[in-house]
Amino acid sequence: MRSVIFFILLAVSVSCSSDLEDQDATLKEGLMNRTPVLDNVIACAASNENDDLVSVFFYPRDGATNIRYYETEDLNVSKTDFDKYYRLDIPSFDVFNGYLKKFEVAISEERWVIVTFEEEGKTHVSNPIRIKHFTKPTEYVSQNIKIDSLQTGRPFFSWEDGKYTDSKIYFQVVSDESDNLLSGTYTYDTSFQFYNLDNVVLNITKGNPLALKSESAYNFTVMAVSEDNWVNLFSEIEF
Repeated sequence: MRSVIFFILLAVSVSCSSDLEDQDATLKEGLMNRTPVLDNVIACAASNENDDLVSVFFYPRDGATNIRYYETEDLNVSKTDFDKYYRLDIPSFDVFNGYLKKFEVAISEERWVIVTFEEEGKTHVSNPIRIKHFTKPTEYVSQNIKIDSLQTGRPFFSWEDGKYTDSKIYFQVVSDESDNLLSGTYTYDTSFQFYNLDNVVLNITKGNPLALKSESAYNFTVMAVSEDNWVNLFSEIEF
């Protein structure tokens, strides 16, 4: 009889397991005896176009180590309650040849996500990211981008929002045909000229990129991001 009870308890525990079965610490525990720097990791998330996974993108600044991914069980918690975020030990993948990185996660229920890393002896923490892959799946289109190349080497990009109109900021990447990031910028406007920083509110470009060459191929990518760091729109075009 005792063995039967044990089997029932085991079956219940397995059937109730969630995406958090690999959790090994809470974010609150991860910040104990450390100096946290809040809202200081650039990160956002999008539902993938061709599968059911969610991509959590982040910018790993030079020298960043001990990169961690945390998520809550659902949305029924305070997004600032770090005791409700559980760490998952999952790999990250390169984006733009490692200039950015991402976690790809199978998430069964919408929830909050946070990314952290160590830098200069401090733990840097992203803003909470609200995962909305069921209620607001990321829209993938390219027809909304216009490129004006009248000024040689300094094309002007403009775009329109898609079906979601609550985007607060736009992240633009100009990359070469080998997928190397040449510039990474944020604007509140739905336009950007390479490499004019007049309307740029955040810049992750390293150095000062050279003018683009008319005989070379490039890519332009834009992400429209909501206030809770969810990517409403993902657009990419070759030029």
